[in-house]
Amino acid sequence: MKFVFASYISANNYTDPAAWLERIKAYTGVLEAVAANHEVISIEQINYEGDEVKNGVNYRFKKFNKRRYFPLKLNLFISRQKPDVVFIHSLHFPLQVMLLRLVLGRKPKIIIQNHAEKPFKGIKKRLLLLSESAVNAYLFASRAMGLEWIAKGNLTSQKKIHEVMELSSFFHPIPKATARAKTGITEANPFLWVGRLDQNKDPLTVIKAFLKFAAATPSACLYMLYHTEELLPEIQQLLSTAPNAAAIKLIGKVPNDELLYWHNSVDFIVAGSHYEGSGTAVCEAMSCGCIPIVTDIFSFRMMTDNGNIGLLYEAGNEGELLSALQQTNSLNISAEKEKALAYFNSTLSFEAIAGRIGAIAASC
Repeated sequence: MKFVFASYISANNYTDPAAWLERIKAYTGVLEAVAANHEVISIEQINYEGDEVKNGVNYRFKKFNKRRYFPLKLNLFISRQKPDVVFIHSLHFPLQVMLLRLVLGRKPKIIIQNHAEKPFKGIKKRLLLLSESAVNAYLFASRAMGLEWIAKGNLTSQKKIHEVMELSSFFHPIPKATARAKTGITEANPFLWVGRLDQNKDPLTVIKAFLKFAAATPSACLYMLYHTEELLPEIQQLLSTAPNAAAIKLIGKVPNDELLYWHNSVDFIVAGSHYEGSGTAVCEAMSCGCIPIVTDIFSFRMMTDNGNIGLLYEAGNEGELLSALQQTNSLNISAEKEKALAYFNSTLSFEAIAGRIGAIAASC
């Protein structure tokens, strides 16, 4: 089959195609895996025009005139590629998708992937309902997330809802000693947290629970990597009065490529998110064999095989997280790490995602 991947969003601040592809490599890995068995064209809208072929994917860089609601040039360009399947990123563009169907005709299939957007209200909700007949399939990181869109009246067909992870990880296991030589971690029982210091990621609940855990488990420490600092003053205030504040290591921002070493330096990844479209940090950690201790939200439930991998706890519930942390003392860590890595390979890897997309495209 011939796939055309496209988005109705442009990134005009990028002028270098190589830099752009590096920026979105968590997604391009999916395209490359699909290209192993199909022809793949990806239309990229940055401040550059030209074609690039990389790992079997034909990237078409275009600068279309901005027509946000009526993107005729982009839709016609997609149609001229003569696709069997058009893959559109994000549910934010129901009007544009209806117009795309008009220029494509009925034969090509249209698949839309959710990218963390939540169910709509008002005119966009009504437009999404109108556009549903133009779409063959909707992909969500968790099927439960897609069913929520139906429950809230944004979509109607359960048959069109499919569970497919939106991105994956190029990371892989390496010897712990090699990783720790890079990160400098020497503690016997280190845990890792990666994310923004914002309310949704809820680092305060994580820190409060971990301080209680570390008080009874002196060998435990939590390394925190973050690239935004919204709650940093509150965190610093909390730690200023904590007798075992040294158990929390505030590292800050590190280059993405170095996360390979951090994930391989620890056995556990902790997350406190109240909502995720998927969960990049947890996915990257599991690709290295990290055991997830994460909130019981739709996307993490899928990523942990409904809690069969690692431990789930209620978002915002300090007591439940403390209980989960205490359970790590009795886990068979080697066996749990093997389970995490096996599930990543079978369900969350680029190859697994590509296989799901190909199967859905053939059947929808």
